[in-house]
Amino acid sequence: MNDSANTIHPCCLTIAGSDSGGNAGVQADLRAFHAYGLHGCTVFAALTAQNPFGVSAIHPVPAGFVAAQLDAVLGTYAIKALKTGMLSDPEAVEAIAERLKRHPEIAKVIDPVMVATSGARLIGEGSVKAITEKLMPLATLITPNLPEAEFLCGNAIEPNAQRAGDAKHAEELAKRLYGKFGCAVLVKGGHGNGGEAVDVLHDGKATRTFAMDWVREPVSTHGTGCSLAAALAAEIALGAPLDKAVEGAKNYVHKAIEGAYLVGENCGVLGFCRMV
Repeated sequence: MNDSANTIHPCCLTIAGSDSGGNAGVQADLRAFHAYGLHGCTVFAALTAQNPFGVSAIHPVPAGFVAAQLDAVLGTYAIKALKTGMLSDPEAVEAIAERLKRHPEIAKVIDPVMVATSGARLIGEGSVKAITEKLMPLATLITPNLPEAEFLCGNAIEPNAQRAGDAKHAEELAKRLYGKFGCAVLVKGGHGNGGEAVDVLHDGKATRTFAMDWVREPVSTHGTGCSLAAALAAEIALGAPLDKAVEGAKNYVHKAIEGAYLVGENCGVLGFCRMV
C-alpha cells in the first residue's frame, strides 16, 4: 500500500482561460503544477480559440459559473497557493475576489495580464478597475511585465516601445507598486532589450534582482508568463520563500524554453521539465 495514501498533499489552483492549443492559460499552468508533482485544480474564466499565431475567438465564462467552480474547490482541496491569469469580465473578477477574501491562508500569485509586449491593452477599463481595486490588494505576489508595471504606476504606454529593461527602472516600479498595493512585486524583464532577462523582486523589506541569459533562437516562448506565475505558485505551495520561489520558477521557465519542440509546421510548444 502506498505510504502516502492517507497523507494530505498540497494542491495548487489556477484561475485563468483555456488555450485550445495547449500552450498557455490553464493548460500551461497544469503542466507547471505537474512538473512540481502537485495536483492542480482549475477555475475557467474564459474559453479561447487560439494557437501560437493568434487568438481568433474568446468566450467569457459567466461570473456565476466562475463562482460555482470556486465554491466547488475552495475548502475541499488542500490548496496552498493559486495563480490568476487574464480576467476580462469585471463581474467575474468581483466574484473571484469575494471568495478569495475568505481564504487568507492561500498564497495568491496575481498575474495582471493587461498590456501586451507591443503596449496594446488586452482588457477593458472595467476589468482593470476590478482587478486593481478588488483582487490585487489580496495578493501575496503580483507579477507584471514591464509595460504592465508602467501602466499600473500610471505611466503612458507607447505602442511597440523599446524598453531597455534597466534594473533600476524596474526596481523603482516595483517599489511604487508595493506602496500602492501592499504586496510583494516581481517586475518581469522579459520585455527588455538587454543581454539578459532581468526580473526585480521587492517585498517591502528588500529588493533582489534575478538575471538569466536569454535562450537563443527558441522554438517557442508562448505561455512563458503563465508558466512563470504557475511555477511561482507551485514553489510557494511547497514552502519556498519568495526569493527562492522566484529562482526556482525562472529556472523552470528557462528549462521549458530550452526544451521547446515543434508540434506542427512552425508551431512550437514549451518543453516539459520535471522539477521534483
